[in-house]
Amino acid sequence: MKVLITGGAGYIGSTVAWMFIDQGHKVTIIDNLITGKKTNLPKKSKFIKSDISDLNTLRRSLKENYDVVLHFAALIDNQESIKNKRRYLKNNYVKSKICLNFCIKMGIKNFIFSSSAAVYGSSKKKVNEKSNTKPLAPYGESKLKFERLLKNSKNKINYVIFRYFNVIGVEKKMRCGFETKKNKSLINNLCKSIVSKKHFQIFGNNFNTNDGTTVRDFIYVNDLSEVHYRFAKIMTKKRIQSIFNCGYGKGYSVLEIVNKFNSILKIKFKFFLKEKRKNDIGYSVADSKKLKKYYDFKNIENKLSIMIRTSFKWYKKKHLN
Repeated sequence: MKVLITGGAGYIGSTVAWMFIDQGHKVTIIDNLITGKKTNLPKKSKFIKSDISDLNTLRRSLKENYDVVLHFAALIDNQESIKNKRRYLKNNYVKSKICLNFCIKMGIKNFIFSSSAAVYGSSKKKVNEKSNTKPLAPYGESKLKFERLLKNSKNKINYVIFRYFNVIGVEKKMRCGFETKKNKSLINNLCKSIVSKKHFQIFGNNFNTNDGTTVRDFIYVNDLSEVHYRFAKIMTKKRIQSIFNCGYGKGYSVLEIVNKFNSILKIKFKFFLKEKRKNDIGYSVADSKKLKKYYDFKNIENKLSIMIRTSFKWYKKKHLN
């Protein structure tokens, strides 16, 4: 296969790029490197430093007649999007629209879009692909808006929409991973607290959950990259236009993850409670039955331990070197 990956220097995009390279496929990556890192890129990939809305770049690169375009390029900070709604709409919807339209114009047949569980907002139970969508912040709104555009293009292009829940862990050979300096994710912040020996902040303990802290569904980045690879192969052989939740279907609260860190890494660290943040999602867990028809996740409990260990190892490698 020949694939084009937008945002391929980022955390998930680069992990997926390595997956395709390892399987012997040709990979071209477009990334403006605003958040992505050039060090994440596979050496055998072709790299184009550009914005996904640059028409000249799109015109030149899409002449390659790619089998699949995988679209990861986006801004992803939920809290930041509240303060910068226009920026998120422009980057995640307007620029993505330009990219999609050019793909259709140039005859690209298959398009994979990385969306987010943020489109659902908060729920009291597991959500499936038919659940109501009520995003609480502009980040989720921008993802949902592009989803609708893509679905309305169904007569023009084959597509798969993946709604990611919380992606953690590091690429299996530690060749790429998450950004450690500006990353505000739970796992990165826990790693940061341990290394800096500072108290960890938990935002809110009065959510409608068992222990009052937010609950999330975590998925291993290597499982997620395998899902992308399998669907790319499927799309080249048959017509598919669908949405899939990407999560394990098991929720962990923030307090449970803190305790897991303590027990797995055997490092004791303290935390303190702060008021919950505006538009934080209290409960977000996937009903992933639909995806499991194509990919059966195994050893979930063991993978959580691997995800925590590799995340901490990656953080120390990037932060202490």
